[in-house]
Amino acid sequence: MATKKLTIKDIFDLKGKRQFTEVFCRTPLEAAACEAAGIDMVMVSGRNLDLKAFREAIPHTFLSFGLPFGDHASGDEAVRAGFDALGVGADAVYAGYSFDVVERMAKEAIPVVGHVGFIPYKSSWFGGFKAVGKTADDALKVFERTKAYESAGAIGVEVELVPARIAAEISKRVKILCLSMGSGNQCDGQYLFATDILGDNTGHIPRHAKVYRNFKAEYARLHQESVAAFREFKADTDTGAYPAQNHLIGVPEAEYDKFMQALAKGA
Repeated sequence: MATKKLTIKDIFDLKGKRQFTEVFCRTPLEAAACEAAGIDMVMVSGRNLDLKAFREAIPHTFLSFGLPFGDHASGDEAVRAGFDALGVGADAVYAGYSFDVVERMAKEAIPVVGHVGFIPYKSSWFGGFKAVGKTADDALKVFERTKAYESAGAIGVEVELVPARIAAEISKRVKILCLSMGSGNQCDGQYLFATDILGDNTGHIPRHAKVYRNFKAEYARLHQESVAAFREFKADTDTGAYPAQNHLIGVPEAEYDKFMQALAKGA
């Protein structure tokens, strides 16, 4: 379990010295499990997400909040959103905005993490869901985008689906944190989704994801157990087996008699 939350200074000081770990979590319970396991960073996102609940669940883990990419058209709005996130416990924000907006946020000391390589919501620009940087020209574009984030004042970038050798060279040439999402083990850290790690992903499982548990089967088993338990409850109610005597609240006989007498007088 983590005992000291990483600071921004720690992140820069430790770059190149050890691998960081980051997990995208869906619930505070998952986040708490990450902290208990010693995961360095937790990433969360969602328009109606209770960020404060995640902060309370992981007091000792670096917490990043993904700002919705389409909500903040101006630098002022992005700064306001960043401060709102920091105000309820985030340590950094994921912000896939223009470099001008990132720079505006960084000037206000809002720690920003960018995104390079494959970017899901821009997949149409890449020709669909596929790796980015397999040609020299495309690899240079990933490098230039990473350098642009560095120049804008970002603290790091997620490097998604970039060939491992390319990602390794990029990571060596920048001072900011490079977190690999399917981009090899020579970046500064590894980033995976909890749904893939736990094995409850009902959709496509990416090639880079490693499944460590089979929660999908466990959830199916628990569902069947739930159905059986509810069926037994209904059957017990139908037959009168529930509630049994030990489920009932008693009353002293004398008090019951007084109650009945009062009812009779009232009638």
